[in-house]
Amino acid sequence: MNEARIQACKIVRILEAMHRPCDASELAVTPFLSREDGEAYNVWRITQNGQTAVLKQAKEYEAEIYRTFLAESSTGAPRVEGIATLDGETYILMEYVEGHDLCKCTRADLVKTLDALIALQKTHWENTAHAECGYSFEKSLKQRVSRGNFLKDPALEAAYASFLAEYRTLPRTLCHDDLLPFNVIAGADRAVLIDWEYAGILPYPAPLARLIAHCEPHADAFFFMTDEDRAFAIDYYYAHFVAEKDIDYAEYRRSVDLFLLYEYCEWIMLGVKYADADQTRHAQYREKAKKHLAEMKSNQYQKGDLYE
Repeated sequence: MNEARIQACKIVRILEAMHRPCDASELAVTPFLSREDGEAYNVWRITQNGQTAVLKQAKEYEAEIYRTFLAESSTGAPRVEGIATLDGETYILMEYVEGHDLCKCTRADLVKTLDALIALQKTHWENTAHAECGYSFEKSLKQRVSRGNFLKDPALEAAYASFLAEYRTLPRTLCHDDLLPFNVIAGADRAVLIDWEYAGILPYPAPLARLIAHCEPHADAFFFMTDEDRAFAIDYYYAHFVAEKDIDYAEYRRSVDLFLLYEYCEWIMLGVKYADADQTRHAQYREKAKKHLAEMKSNQYQKGDLYE
């Protein structure tokens, strides 16, 4: 029996565990490839009788997040069609959304993505009932404190301490804590956020900062977004979400800048902690963090024309 046949038989067993019986001969199975390294991973597009869905082996907190926050979601995330555990692994069956990721970002796709994020965050604003679900605040804080121990720069360490103070006090809502552009699928009329492996009730700016922090304005960048669209995203998110929470614009901008600094410190930490890390990227991000820190000190955070 060849590998494809073995895989199809396994998927049949998974679907049966979801009470969706089928025959391997009826299935067309195509593995998705990682955007980062081009390797296949445990996510498949499956087609049966003309119907297409996505089957994924859940990792980390993903199954808990889908069960708790996304199972009934009508917007912002793929519709869940089944969850089951087989041979000690949990699998999620969800709708297949035709579209593309946000790695080459356009304004139209950015708006869809921000609308998806905002819809989910509005639904779960200050959701204390599920504060311990998934990647909780306490778990995330421990990781963020650890990152600050590997900066080896007094100015960055002082600013990072300000970030941690901000992180402890901001309002919380549902946050996708790894919302890189390849974790978005933008379709014709909506976008969905995917790969909810690290998510929970966290300080609200986390996913916005993650989405825009690692984008570059040159067209050959792995994550491309113009500087104008980065600024647009920050103001759009405020105008359509944060403003209604009676949060001052200047306070909001300060929070976003601190969360961006946290993102830039990721590659600084990796370069210090692991000798075999990408040292070129380490140097680039150290320079980026220092430049961002200088800009923060000069920012007056004046509210400009918001995009309505």
